[in-house]
Amino acid sequence: MAANLTLLYATKKEDIKKRLEDYKKIWHENDEKIFSELAFCLCTPQTKASAGDLAVKRLLEANVLFTGKFEDIQPHLTKSGVRFSNNKSKYIVEAREFFSQNNKMNIKSKLNTTDIVGLRNWLADNVKGLGMKEASHFLRNIGFGRDIAILDRHILRNMIKYEIIPELPKTISKKKYLELEEALKKFCRTSGIGLDEIDLLFWSEYGSLPIEKMK
Repeated sequence: MAANLTLLYATKKEDIKKRLEDYKKIWHENDEKIFSELAFCLCTPQTKASAGDLAVKRLLEANVLFTGKFEDIQPHLTKSGVRFSNNKSKYIVEAREFFSQNNKMNIKSKLNTTDIVGLRNWLADNVKGLGMKEASHFLRNIGFGRDIAILDRHILRNMIKYEIIPELPKTISKKKYLELEEALKKFCRTSGIGLDEIDLLFWSEYGSLPIEKMK
């Protein structure tokens, strides 16, 4: 089974590396762009990525992502198909306040990218609506996914498929997340596939890489 994945990786490797390079370019954009990626990741739990992407696009088009109140943001999430839009709208507003200074977005200066594992923990602990998975997703999307895993249900099912873990965990605490991540790291080291690459590789088995967002 792992041999089949290695063969698939050989055919997808260049596309995957190109996508990862695209993610790295995001970090060199402005604070508003980085916050847009955070807002996307706040929208995606239990919601399709395409719906989260559409919601952020609508918020940007309506000019409310950086200035709008809850009542300005919530309808755009609902119309876009984002589940639990009330909570997620509150999370976006709270995150915007947390990362703003003097009414201006100031997120990049608050992210210590010299310690990505520590930064992920800090994000999960300090940004309401972000757990370990969503914090990992956000960091990958701004170019810092090399040493962390996005353990959504899709990835976990593939970990079962490739006999990395025996079954889906019923709940995932922070400790359990780190245990699962370490198991995936070991598999990656054995297979020669990067930890940041394997998420995209698993998605590519279904025909394409994850959506390209907000271009």
